[in-house]
Amino acid sequence: MKEINTEDYRVTGKEKLSEIDTYEDFNESEKKLKKELKNIRKDLGDFQDTLYAHGKYGVLVCLQGMDTAGKDSLIREVFKDFNVRGVVVHSFKVPSTKEKKHDYLWRHYVALPERGKFSVFNRTHYENVLVTKVHPEYILGENIPKIDSVEDIDDEFWEKRYNQINDFEKHISDNGTIIFKFFLHLSKEEQRQRLLRRIELKQKNWKFSPGDLEERKLWDKYRACYEEALIKTSKEHAPWFVIPADNKSAARLIVASIMMEALKKYKDIEEPELDDEIKANLETFKQELEKETT
Repeated sequence: MKEINTEDYRVTGKEKLSEIDTYEDFNESEKKLKKELKNIRKDLGDFQDTLYAHGKYGVLVCLQGMDTAGKDSLIREVFKDFNVRGVVVHSFKVPSTKEKKHDYLWRHYVALPERGKFSVFNRTHYENVLVTKVHPEYILGENIPKIDSVEDIDDEFWEKRYNQINDFEKHISDNGTIIFKFFLHLSKEEQRQRLLRRIELKQKNWKFSPGDLEERKLWDKYRACYEEALIKTSKEHAPWFVIPADNKSAARLIVASIMMEALKKYKDIEEPELDDEIKANLETFKQELEKETT
């Protein structure tokens, strides 16, 4: 299989989603793609063990995409070989009453990864410049000073939000959080097929909501909001990657490849050395244990 050029998927500030492919298979079979992923996710799991022992960095993985883009299954397959205590998944829904008592970033801040661990945000703080931009009336529920009507939510308001998110990510990056942001780029036709499967397959019925069809009617608005958010918030310390998502196996492989390639560059992440005194007495400790009787 040819080497994946991960930079092909990085947002540089000039992208138009309408011009980016939503399908990739690298001219390989499904079996080959799954085999490649299996190798990389094993390396990612080993890296997480070292990350935990090192104890100075956390890793934040942000996943965004339209309904049915494959976020849940991607999480399941990419992180399958992790120590279960080494990765925490947060699926952000409509803010609770308590969460609305705080600023919109609060619930995301408290869910950030501990040093040595991965956190995966299944939907993220970017919902606050995506779904709320498509439905600005949702902002009124946040009880923000001087925002009393939808008319108060102007271009300056959204520009401030982009800046606040950039500042938030710069702050956590400067303090040891490695950030990955992936937009799962799904075609409208593929979403239609996946929604149909949710209706036709009984075991998938629970995933279907009539609201999905209402949001689908706003496809173009969502795409415009995604495009603006990606361009305004893709930074060197917190880059966005647009992942073709029509082929789930390829999407998972690309995401895993991007993470592994970037994480390998952190040469300071290594298992700590034993104290010299302990190291000098390892043989003594070994003999002590071997003398024990069961």
